Amino acid sequence: MNQIFLMPPKVLSGIGAIGQLKEHIGGKGTKALLVTDAMMVQIGNSQKVTTVLEEAGIDYCLYAEVNSEPTDEMVKKGVQLFNSEQCDFIIALGGGSPIDAAKAIGFMSVNGGEISSYLKKVITTPIPYLVAVPTTAGTGSEATQFTIITDTQKDVKMLLRGPALMPQLAVVDPAFSLTTPPKVTVATGIDALTHAIEAYSSRQAQPLSDVFALSAVKRIYHNLKVVYKDGGNVEARYQMSLAALEAGIAFNNSSVTLVHGLSRPIGALFHVPHGLSNAILLTKCLEFAVPGNTRRFAEIAKTINLCSPDAKVEEAAGRLIEAVADFCRDLGVPSVQELKIDKEEFYKNLNKMAEDALDSGSPANTFRIPTKEQIMEIYKQLW
Repeated sequence: MNQIFLMPPKVLSGIGAIGQLKEHIGGKGTKALLVTDAMMVQIGNSQKVTTVLEEAGIDYCLYAEVNSEPTDEMVKKGVQLFNSEQCDFIIALGGGSPIDAAKAIGFMSVNGGEISSYLKKVITTPIPYLVAVPTTAGTGSEATQFTIITDTQKDVKMLLRGPALMPQLAVVDPAFSLTTPPKVTVATGIDALTHAIEAYSSRQAQPLSDVFALSAVKRIYHNLKVVYKDGGNVEARYQMSLAALEAGIAFNNSSVTLVHGLSRPIGALFHVPHGLSNAILLTKCLEFAVPGNTRRFAEIAKTINLCSPDAKVEEAAGRLIEAVADFCRDLGVPSVQELKIDKEEFYKNLNKMAEDALDSGSPANTFRIPTKEQIMEIYKQLW
C-alpha cells in the first residue's frame, strides 16, 4: 500500500536557533501576527522573536491572549486582529495552545465561516505562511497537520486536520524550555511520550513513523526525569525538544489512538490540561490496548531495555505497562482526586465523554477497538 509521509518543509534546531529565523523568513510577508500567551511576554520570550523581526525589518502585531487551551472565541479574536492589522503571515510562540490557535487563525482567515463547520473535513486550502516556535517539549504541534480547538457552545474539543495546517517552518530552540516549571515539564513530556507510544501502536503506523516514534520514546524515557529534577540541564532539554518533534512527526503520519480519544473529553469538560489528562489515562489505556497487538508494545519495551531482547512478548509488554506506571508515579503525575475533579459530575458525564471519545475517531486506530461501554469502564477505573 502506498503511504504519504508529511513533516515541516524546514526545521531549525539547536540552542540559539531563533537567532537564525530572520534568514529564513525573508520574502514570506511584510507584517507578522505573533500568536502567543501572556507568560511568554512576561518572561521575555516574545521579545526574542520581535527582536529578530525588527532586525529583519518586518513589522508585527502581538496577539498574546491564548492563555489556556485554545477556543473558538480565541480564534475569532485572532482572525479579526490578523485582518484589521493587515498581517500576511503568522508566527506562533509557546506550547501547543498558541501553535494550535495560530493554525486555526490561519485557515479561518482564508476560509471564513464557523470553525465548527470544518470538523471531519480535510483542510487543503493554503493558509498564510506559518512559523511555529515551541517553548515546551510536548505537543509536537510544530510538526503536525492537526489543531485542537474547543467548541465553547458544545463543550467539545474539535480535532481539525489537513495538510494545509502543517507549519512551513519549525524553530526548535531548547533555550525557550529552560524556564518551563517542573509540573509543566512533566505534563508536556508525558504528552510527547503518549504521542510516541500511540504512533507506534496505531493501526495507521508505517515504517517511517515507526523510526521517529521509537527514537522519541528512547529520548523521553532517558531524559524526562533529568529535566524534571534539573530544569537547567541544557543537553537533556535539547533531547526532550527533539523527542517532542519526533513524536509529533510520528503521530502526524500514523495518528493517535485510545489515550487521546479519552483525554479530550476530560479536558473539555473539566478543564484539565491536555498533557495531564493523557498522563492520568496512560496506564489504564495501555492495560486495555496491549492485548490487541502485544508484539508492538513488547518492541517498545525492548527498545528502551526494559527486558532482554529475547524476552517473551507477553513478558515484555507487561514490563512496559509496569514501567509507564512507575515513570508517571516518579514524575508526580496527580490522580483525578488530586486534580479536584468532582466524582459525581464525572460519573454524570460518562455517557457524553464516551460518545465524544468515539466520535473523535482516535479510539478506532487502536488494534483493540473499544466499545462505548468499555470506554466508560476505563474512565471509572481512574477512581
